[in-house]
Amino acid sequence: MSHNSTLAVTQLKQLIYYHLDNESPDNANFLAERLFSIDPRNPDSSHLLALTSYRLRRFKTAYDCSQKSGANGRHLGCAYVLALACQELGKHNEGIAALEKARSLWQGRSHWGKHTESSTRHTPDAAAVNTLLGKLWRGHGDSRRAGDCYIEAHKSNPFTWEVFQGLCDMGAEIDLAGSFRMTTELASSITSASASILNQESIKDEPPPNMPASSTNNINSIHALTPTNDPFNPVKNGGDLVAQAQSNFLLPRIKSKGIFGNNVSKPTSQQSWETPTANGMSGDEDIEMGGVPQEAVSADEPPAAPTRRSRTALQRLGLDAGKDSQKSRAATVRNQSKPSSESVDTDDATTAAQRRSQHKRTISGHSAQITDAETITSAPRRSNRLFSQITGSKTASRVPADSNSLTAAKRDEVKKAKATGTKGRGPAQVGRVVSGNRKVMPPNPTETKDTRAPSRNAAAVPAPLQKQALGSTVAVEMASTESLLATFRSLGAAYYLLSRYQVSSAVDAFKALPSAHRESPWVLAQLGKAYYEASEYSSAELCFAKLLKLQPTRIEDMEVYSTVLWQLKKPVQLAFLAHNLRDLAFNSPQTWCAVGNAFSLSREHEQAIACFKRATQVDPEFSYAWTLMGHELLTNEEFDAALASFRKGVGSERRGFGAWYGLGKCYERMGKWDEAQRHYRIAFGINPSNPVLAVCIGVIMEKLHHPKAALTQYSHALNLAPNSALARFKKARVLMSLKLYADALVELEVLKNLAPEEANVFFLLGKCFKGLGRRADSVRTFTTALNLDAKASQYIKEAMEALDDSDEDDMDDD
Repeated sequence: MSHNSTLAVTQLKQLIYYHLDNESPDNANFLAERLFSIDPRNPDSSHLLALTSYRLRRFKTAYDCSQKSGANGRHLGCAYVLALACQELGKHNEGIAALEKARSLWQGRSHWGKHTESSTRHTPDAAAVNTLLGKLWRGHGDSRRAGDCYIEAHKSNPFTWEVFQGLCDMGAEIDLAGSFRMTTELASSITSASASILNQESIKDEPPPNMPASSTNNINSIHALTPTNDPFNPVKNGGDLVAQAQSNFLLPRIKSKGIFGNNVSKPTSQQSWETPTANGMSGDEDIEMGGVPQEAVSADEPPAAPTRRSRTALQRLGLDAGKDSQKSRAATVRNQSKPSSESVDTDDATTAAQRRSQHKRTISGHSAQITDAETITSAPRRSNRLFSQITGSKTASRVPADSNSLTAAKRDEVKKAKATGTKGRGPAQVGRVVSGNRKVMPPNPTETKDTRAPSRNAAAVPAPLQKQALGSTVAVEMASTESLLATFRSLGAAYYLLSRYQVSSAVDAFKALPSAHRESPWVLAQLGKAYYEASEYSSAELCFAKLLKLQPTRIEDMEVYSTVLWQLKKPVQLAFLAHNLRDLAFNSPQTWCAVGNAFSLSREHEQAIACFKRATQVDPEFSYAWTLMGHELLTNEEFDAALASFRKGVGSERRGFGAWYGLGKCYERMGKWDEAQRHYRIAFGINPSNPVLAVCIGVIMEKLHHPKAALTQYSHALNLAPNSALARFKKARVLMSLKLYADALVELEVLKNLAPEEANVFFLLGKCFKGLGRRADSVRTFTTALNLDAKASQYIKEAMEALDDSDEDDMDDD
């Protein structure tokens, strides 16, 4: 691949991530196709193309693009997208195999603290992969392995709510005291993330790393060839290029004259002593290396000449040659973030005017350029020779090997040491004195090594302070995480109780939440479903009505609300809900369930069946729609179709007790008592707090001629729901069949207050008085029953005529 193609691949990847982060999957997919065209053999190209296709819900395309690099488990991103596509396409085994082959790439991996507003990860960690594995195993039908994967994901990241919810929905036994706790994996992730954040902040506070002057030339030349070629950080002019590089710690924040203008490079050791001229930088460009403007120079008085100081080669490389070399350094007026590694430290007397040009003046006052020969022929310092002897051949190569050069260097050192006044000055120094542009100032007596700017190493935070800061940050992060975990623990406990159908405890747990969470839409929906399971339909209606006030566009859980309105026999409210849902989400299963319930309440069963069927077509895995359609088919006595519908519901959700109850009801209507009992007991095992299921089992026990077993079921139903009229009525009948008339009378007296207008209650009460020998009370209650239900007058009159027949069988099936 050519160099240009490599750069194009890099920019395309950045652009794809840009569009993915900004929710532009169409743009990302188009660029991913361009990337794949340029570099088709790279698995990253396949991953991005598959990922963007999956975001566009093109699951088959995502499957095809990721299969080559994902099926063998060599690329984690491809394997993950392949598994996601397999989940949507129903190929659960293939997705599981791909993730298992890539286990070495994600095992023990954690992205805690790495997803922020400024950073993200497009490959999953262990918690995400285990969550997906749990979904795949659950879709495959292996609840045990799905539970194992969910547990591992919960250990890695307890804040993955979907994992806990999946465990509850599968009916797993969960230790609430051990859930949502600070695990070892989570604590380690928090510590690592805090240390990373602390290091980033310390890097921001430190000055940018030093950079040779030649690097500036390279950067300028690169941008000179491709100006404004970065789509992620556009520049306005050539001066902004250096500011852009400064953001990456490449250059100090200083403006240059342009792409082809003077480079932002340090003057050489000789140029730093030359007299600046008036034709240097303009005033707005006279900026310090740290981005602070220099002080204005007085025009009346020429600047003072700096005190000559030099640095050894060891000091230029950031090493200390000894205390003497430290004392020889002059204090600088620049800030602590001076970046050039080859620049010579200047004195406090050095001003902005001294750096405005790289020219020097001759005796006549004209400016003359410093030639490169002067720099090349300048003799190396004595410290350079010492450094070359210490560091060996690598650094010795920087010193000329010619003995004549060394001898000349020694002579120059002697001359410079003995030179005083103008005799010891070179042409440049004489020119400065004669021209009058500079005046020699005495050395500043206040200069000490304490006044010089601290070095980078000196500015660094000591290790004990860093450890103390890290410990404090980790402690705060741990406390915040523990508080959040406590909130999740409360929510998890309430949802777990609801999933176990412990509705009274679940209601109390939801009400005990803080008001900020208790009044949230999700909690109100769960509270409404808890009241619905407890057959408290009025309370459930209030919760759902409040929910719709907070979130009028909510679609989730509205199928339960429509059933609540069906139970309350409120056709107007139900029709209004169905119309609103149709306008909000026409192709959602919740909408069609609400419309079907509206038709069912108006006794248009064929229309209701059509709506429920449409809901199953929109989402074949929506178990609630299959259950509702089965009940409508059962009402029309289409038993075979109803059985098929209920079985579909059970296949979609194994713990959907409504579908199991429907199967039992179908078999009961068909006279298959044993099958009915088996399915009723399965449903009751899922939801042991439902009194209706207990009553159904009791009815089957009566059909199988087991009255005592039936009595036990009716008593259990009354313990669950003391106000259940049906359970009390059934219990009274069984007691009368067992000739326990006194116990039956107690139940019927309570039932008379619960259902004062029910003719069957007074009819059964009359038969109970007959069994007790209270003929007058029996006639009175039979008369009341006759007044309440005139259609049953024939049966009531026959019972009144048979009051004197003590051998009559008192059991009646109506």
